[in-house]
Parts: sequence; structure tokens; C-alpha cells
Amino acid sequence: MIRTALLDDLPALVALEEQAFASDRLSRRQFRYMLTRANARLLVAEQNAALVGYVLLLFSRGTSMARLYSIAVRPEARGQGLARALVAAAEEAAREHECAWLRLEVRKDNPASNGLFEALGYRRIGEYGDYYADHMDAWRYEKSLAPHLDQEMVRVPFYEQTQDFTCGPAAIMMAMKALAPNLELDRKLELRLWREATTIYMTSGHGGCGPYGLALAAAHRGFGVELVINDERMPLLDSVRSPEKKEVMRLVQEDMLEEIQTLGLPLTYGTLSVDDLKARFDDGGVPVVLISSWRIYGEKFPHWVVITGFDEHYVYMHDPYVDHNNDEIPLDSINMPIPRRDFNRMARYGKAGLRAVLILYPRPDTLP
Repeated sequence: MIRTALLDDLPALVALEEQAFASDRLSRRQFRYMLTRANARLLVAEQNAALVGYVLLLFSRGTSMARLYSIAVRPEARGQGLARALVAAAEEAAREHECAWLRLEVRKDNPASNGLFEALGYRRIGEYGDYYADHMDAWRYEKSLAPHLDQEMVRVPFYEQTQDFTCGPAAIMMAMKALAPNLELDRKLELRLWREATTIYMTSGHGGCGPYGLALAAAHRGFGVELVINDERMPLLDSVRSPEKKEVMRLVQEDMLEEIQTLGLPLTYGTLSVDDLKARFDDGGVPVVLISSWRIYGEKFPHWVVITGFDEHYVYMHDPYVDHNNDEIPLDSINMPIPRRDFNRMARYGKAGLRAVLILYPRPDTLP
């Protein structure tokens, strides 16, 4: 029998963990957290009233993606199909949570587990070096839980932002790399772009990057840039309270806007629907979109992401932010599926409902 785990299962879960793994074990405190506070689902398998296996699912807030974080079966219960049954139960739980994709990592030196997931239709999508405590690498796997979906994604490489305030530079770096594969992505470029694009102040601390600055940073590197904003007022001024800071931001952005106009960069005041974004994507552009982080992280701050593809039900995006405090890895931020019905609500920020999109196009020297 497979059922949802209870707090009373904690002793048996800890004992199973110690039997199943030599390292990278979940502690009693971690199991308790998963059962009481995490955005997770923990299922257990029983035989003759004894707990003989478990599978742990983590859900990504605001997306339609789940992660199979851990699975274990007691040694004496192996070879009976329990692992397959637990994976099937996890997939069903993910579907009940309206998830369309399930991802996981498996040790490279575990051929039995790799074979199991490949036999169950999981596709190897990459690797993660030095992933486990003993420095063993992991294979990354993915499976669509809705096979009818037609997923078409551009080859956008992933770059993780290294500072809290560099989501914008990281997002346009990914877009530029997709259009110019020889471009090197590193922290020097990330911080150089930030220096060029920063609006000086955000809610507190270091300044974030607004649409004008990011558009100019890409244009200065020879990329075609189309900028679409829904409001002619200076963006992001409502993100600070201090009149002095507002004035500095206003002056900086006025100067940026004058340069945009001098360079003749396409600037439109309006909004783009998901279908509009897809049309530009199909024409070879890579959209970089401002979103509110509330729907994903439960915090209200402006955040930049890069769109990597579309299908009938989802918009896919790379999110440069990786929440390591919640055990996320870069895999969790790659090609994140966002339901179309939710994307338009996500792609706006602040009381003014700012919508801002940059579409990057290839540099002339990269065209065939």
C-alpha cells in the first residue's frame, strides 16, 4: 500500500534513510520540515504494517514543475517493483498538483536507478558535477506528465545570477549567448552589464536594472533590441519611497531614454500578449521579461527572466535566480513551465502594474 506519510512515520523514515544511503541522508529534522512546512508531498509504501519505501516530491511555487527529490526502498524489499510503484504514485501526485513536468537527479554510479528511470520514460537532459557529498556527479532527468504537449524551446544556455541585484544582466546574458554562441558568460560581464544598466536605487541596497538600461547594454554590443513598455512614465520609480532617490532614478532614466531615442532603438508603449511574444520568438527573437517574483518566491520584487519556448499550454523560461536556501539547484530554474493563464498575471510589477519586455535579435555578424 502507498499512502501519504504522517508525523508518526518519522522514526521509520529515518531508519530507512540510514539503511538506504551511505551519505546525503535526510535528517529527522528535514523529514519533519518536509511533512509540516515544505511545498512537498511525501509518500510511503507499507508491507505487513512496516514502512518499506518512500518517495519525496518538491513542488515549485508558481510553475507547473515538480522535482522528485528522493526515493528509497529497504534492501530486503527490493526487486518487487516497489520503486516503480513509488515513481508512478509520485507522478500521479504531481498531476494532482497540476504539474506537467517532473525532474530528478540520479548518481552516475547507480546504473540500477538510471536504468529504472530511463525505462519509465525519463529523458536525460544534462549533468550536475560534484553534486553529492562524496563528490559524485549526477545525471539530470526529465519527463513530461502530459505527453500531448508540443514543447519547442530555443537552445538558451543557463547562467545563474551571482548577486541578488543582477537578475537583469544574467537574463540578457542568456539571451545574447543564445544569439551569439561564441559570447563568453562570466561574472565580469555580469557586473559590467549591471554597472551599465543599473537604475541606482531599488527598494534597498544595490540598485537593480530597468528596461532602458538593459536595452542599451544589449544594443551597445551590437544586438538588435525591441523594447515594449506599457507606461510612458519612468519605470520603477514606485519601488522607492525617498523623494531624493526617486529624483536620482528619474534623471538616470531620462538620460537613458534620450540615448535610446538618439540610437533609434524601437520603443513601443503598449503590451504584448503571449501570442505576440511567441510570434517574435518564432521570428528569431529572444524575449526577456520583467515579472513580479511574488508568484514564484512569495516576495515582492522586480525580477527579469528569459523566455525559452512555448507550447499550447505553457510559457517556458530560464530564471537566473536559484534558491539554494531551499535546496534548489540550477536544474530547477531551467525551462520552467508557466501556465499561459498565469503568465500574464506574473509579467507585471508594482502598484502601477509595470509591464516591460525586451526582445533581443541576432547581431549582423552572426546572421547566416
